[in-house]
Amino acid sequence: MAIIKKFEKLDRKDWENFRAGLSQKVSKEEVHLISELHSKYFNHKFQVPCSCSPRIIQGWITELNSIYDKE
Repeated sequence: MAIIKKFEKLDRKDWENFRAGLSQKVSKEEVHLISELHSKYFNHKFQVPCSCSPRIIQGWITELNSIYDKE
């Protein structure tokens, strides 16, 4: 479903840093990064999902991981 099949170099580094995080909670900055990358790689308008719906963020993380894991 992704339009771009590979992370750009800087995006890959940002995603590696995110995945290396030790916290069980996602910070506001991390939600912004997830939202930014998902809109870029899945070709949709940038939007930050409501924090009341963590399922969307978790789904986006899973989809971004699928790109990362294929590299």
